[in-house]
Amino acid sequence: MNSLTTEVGYISLNKFGEQLCGDRIEMIEYEDCMTLVLADGLGSGVKANILSTLTSKILATMMASGLELEDCVETIASTLPVCKERKVAYSTFTIIQINNNEEADLIQFDNPAVIFLRDGVSQDYAVSEQIIAGKKISKSRVKVRPGDMFVSMSDGVLYAGVGMSLNFGWQRENIVDYLEANYLPDMSANMAATLIAEECNRLYGERPGDDTTVAAVRIRRRQQVNLMLGPPLDPADDNKMMQLFFSKEGKKIVCGGTTSACVARYLGKEVTTSLDYTDPDVPPIGYIDGIDLVTEGVITITKVLKYAQLYISGNDLVAHWREGKDGASLIAQLLFETATDINFFVGRAVNPAHQNPNLPINMGIKMRLVDELVKCLEQMGKKIKVSYF
Repeated sequence: MNSLTTEVGYISLNKFGEQLCGDRIEMIEYEDCMTLVLADGLGSGVKANILSTLTSKILATMMASGLELEDCVETIASTLPVCKERKVAYSTFTIIQINNNEEADLIQFDNPAVIFLRDGVSQDYAVSEQIIAGKKISKSRVKVRPGDMFVSMSDGVLYAGVGMSLNFGWQRENIVDYLEANYLPDMSANMAATLIAEECNRLYGERPGDDTTVAAVRIRRRQQVNLMLGPPLDPADDNKMMQLFFSKEGKKIVCGGTTSACVARYLGKEVTTSLDYTDPDVPPIGYIDGIDLVTEGVITITKVLKYAQLYISGNDLVAHWREGKDGASLIAQLLFETATDINFFVGRAVNPAHQNPNLPINMGIKMRLVDELVKCLEQMGKKIKVSYF
């Protein structure tokens, strides 16, 4: 297993009063290549959304397939619908392509220049220019190493604060200063994107005057997290499930009362439970010596799934889970921020407590929860393996 991986995080603010965002992020991972496209459609609302969606999907698909840049841009130029009012079909874009976690190709058209951070300090990089289908395209290639981060953005970021708190908006050099001042060595890509988006929202007085999108790409070392939910269908498989779970490196999360009891018995330890409801909607966490996190099962995982769905929407500016101390928030922090690789150990035993017809919980719901959570985590770029017992 390659010791490095590419982590992506992004967030968008819709122009105030608009239901749809005129910016769009598309990401495709294929073999040892990650391709991210940030497209910014002309104007705002439905038209801009269509332009940016077409641009990002076409470019990401073609670039990930290894097609020449000229073919990709010419396809965009001939495909985008022309605006009847302005007589143009226009979407700016930024492409960040990471190859084998060794080098980054930056391809930029009319978006603010990508910021490249190494050890928390902005770095200059060589840029060449090429005219393709009448568009001036900037191209760069950068050798990368662990910890490197690339931050791309739509021009809504630069307009933040114009005529309000700032005369000329938030200039690129100011954004660089802000990133450098707030940089932490273990800062995730999503945290970096959120940091800038939060400041933009503040500068706009929480009424963005333009669609505003930030996407960050970070090269990081792989980190494994293991989560166990539910005891096995056949009690005879208890030891097999436990042995596999404890043979894995990385943080360990145990979810569910019965599961916790099985783990404690296997380890010869006791389970203790906190009485502190830090979130009234989430049952308290527990403790087992040797386990990083012990939580309740289905209710907690349901909350984690909601957090995951908000995360991948790209609109979760608040992200309550980031500072929370309840079980669901702590799981989210480990799965969303810490982990690059996640192993799920899912027991198929039916919990007698869930057989009450008045409770909306059954085995099918538990399995669907896991399936939906896995899909969300895969969209975050996590490598997932699920083992059923």
